[in-house]
Amino acid sequence: MAHTALFTSNTEEWETPPELFRRLNRIYEFKLDACASATNAKCRKFFTREDDALGRSWAPYGRVWLNPPYGRAIAPLMAKACQEAQNGALVVALVPARTDTRWWHNHVAGKADVIFIRGRLHFLDA
Repeated sequence: MAHTALFTSNTEEWETPPELFRRLNRIYEFKLDACASATNAKCRKFFTREDDALGRSWAPYGRVWLNPPYGRAIAPLMAKACQEAQNGALVVALVPARTDTRWWHNHVAGKADVIFIRGRLHFLDA
């Protein structure tokens, strides 16, 4: 059994490592960062917590980057990503491989292409 300290943190928000984003952006050319702040946004157009990404349409932007806050916020954001993909958006999400969770089975498994990153990512402070 994993120790609970492995899954805890003082924050749920982790800034995407720049090199990882650059590599993915060369492929996908993202137009919207759906979960960002003014200091860590990866796209010119971005939604902050105050903008309420869950209440807005992502599909008009076409290609969406999503690095959601980890923790309980992931489930509704992954449901939204699934909905926006059905509406025509291409959503690439950076999420932990929590294959035992309901959100993983409801919105990822069998519904999305999954690429596992080898090793641990080194996130920037939020």
